Amino acid sequence: MDGVEQTNESWRILIVEDDERLAELTREYLESNGLTVTLETHGGQAVERIRKEQPDLVVLDLMLPGEDGLSICRRARPFYPGPIIMLTARTDDLDQVLGLEMGADDYIGKPVQPRVLLARIRALLRRVTENGTVAAEEGSGEEPVRLQFNNLVVDRSMREAWLSDESIDLTSAEFDLLWLLASNAGRVLSREEIFTALRGIEYDGQDRSIDVRVSRIRP
Repeated sequence: MDGVEQTNESWRILIVEDDERLAELTREYLESNGLTVTLETHGGQAVERIRKEQPDLVVLDLMLPGEDGLSICRRARPFYPGPIIMLTARTDDLDQVLGLEMGADDYIGKPVQPRVLLARIRALLRRVTENGTVAAEEGSGEEPVRLQFNNLVVDRSMREAWLSDESIDLTSAEFDLLWLLASNAGRVLSREEIFTALRGIEYDGQDRSIDVRVSRIRP
């Protein structure tokens, strides 16, 4: 019997998946592990559902009737700051790059194991929650919540960044990357170090998602 890890029961997940049986099985598994899950099976309804519900995380299939996952991700990003995990049965690296460029935070190929999906969801939500609740005081010895480099300001508690007083549009994953780089200013981080710090797993030597995110936050 699997051990059920205690998690935050207030976490709300929206699954956008047109395979109703798969979506229902995934919901049952996630709810048995303490998450609150709602489903949407039609791509054409997904953007409005995300806008209205503002879930803590969206699991988004790539191939959907009505509107594909890439378009949904692109249209949702201006008003939805939460993590988005994209699912696809296709193995083309271009799909992964496009998904990340549209604002996805993670990318999982089908068939996905429920345990793997749960682990990725928890990792993303835990990182967002921890970053959003840090309240270290200056001089306390804890990691600071705001860093400034000339005209660049990065605020970990607000999960926002500004350049010359102009807000920078960042996805959750892009902010995490920017904060990691800013908090290690003056030190060269390898792709392996960045990948492990952001994903919590060992680098496999092939994933290029970090390269995409670095290219997106460059001025």
